[in-house]
Amino acid sequence: MMTALKPIALTMGEPAGIGPDITIGAWIRRNSLDVPPFLVIGDNGILEARARALDVDIAIARVSDPATVVKVWEAALPVMALDAQAPITAGRPAPASASLVIASIEHAVGLVLKATASAMVTNPIHKQTLYNAGFAYPGHTEFLAALACKAGYTARPVMMVTAPGLKVVPITIHMPLRDVAKKLRTQDIIAQTRIVARDLAHFFALTQPRIAMTGLNPHAGEGGSLGHEERDVIKPALEQLRHDGLDVAGPFPADTLFHEQARSAYDVCICMYHDQALIPVKMLGFHDGVNCTLGLPFVRTSPDHGTALTLAGRGRADPSSLIAALKQARNMAASAQGDNMSGVAP
Repeated sequence: MMTALKPIALTMGEPAGIGPDITIGAWIRRNSLDVPPFLVIGDNGILEARARALDVDIAIARVSDPATVVKVWEAALPVMALDAQAPITAGRPAPASASLVIASIEHAVGLVLKATASAMVTNPIHKQTLYNAGFAYPGHTEFLAALACKAGYTARPVMMVTAPGLKVVPITIHMPLRDVAKKLRTQDIIAQTRIVARDLAHFFALTQPRIAMTGLNPHAGEGGSLGHEERDVIKPALEQLRHDGLDVAGPFPADTLFHEQARSAYDVCICMYHDQALIPVKMLGFHDGVNCTLGLPFVRTSPDHGTALTLAGRGRADPSSLIAALKQARNMAASAQGDNMSGVAP
């Protein structure tokens, strides 16, 4: 029999952004929207101050053990306290807060690797603030992978973004469009698609996921008249993946893949670059999209938006994406627990 899930570890994110706002908003809606129990890793004083700014009356309980979350969940927002190094002003990120942001992520990873938390959900970070404080990683995901590897696990993170009725994976992510064709590699398509297939089985109970793949060029290259990447890069990857036994089809023109009828024919769409994947998913779920990192030895999701500094402390931040991320993390953890698999072994 499957045991009850442990609480979710929720990171603080950029404390000057809307992370505190949407965290409070998610907890307030815990019953009406079936939000799973979570534990905030951060500064309780920041959350208390933000609640006052939002004119929200909530209780906050400091806890030292995730096992106690269930005891306080209905009455108070549980927080594993990390003290901020400097006062926080909503909308004004400062390098002095970087140590809090980083410590929150490190503590959350520690909890999921020790299995005292079932999953981690990360509030948005402000990368430039971290860079100014000497943060050595390109972003959140690379830092998570490094922490997993430091703990002795294998990690090759793959970004998957979801909205109701759609899952997409961009092969190339944050690079200028002019560089995509030069950076697109057959081996990367193969490696990332294998991880997607494995983790859809493990975390989403899709034992034989139907995978669609876009081309790079308009009309998927139009038989070579609009580019050769489909022939030279993408089709060899498709051939190898089919040889592996995966149910993968393509390459398809991207402009034909995202209407309702087309989406019913696949479980996930592998795309060649950032906007090719994220425009359709944000059209379908701008307020409740979820960023999910596959290829890690634990469940990690996050809201599919940034820190929204101009909205912080103003009562205008929508917690829908965070709530969706918490629910998806719960569902992924439940699937993994019932799968009797070890994930990515150390």
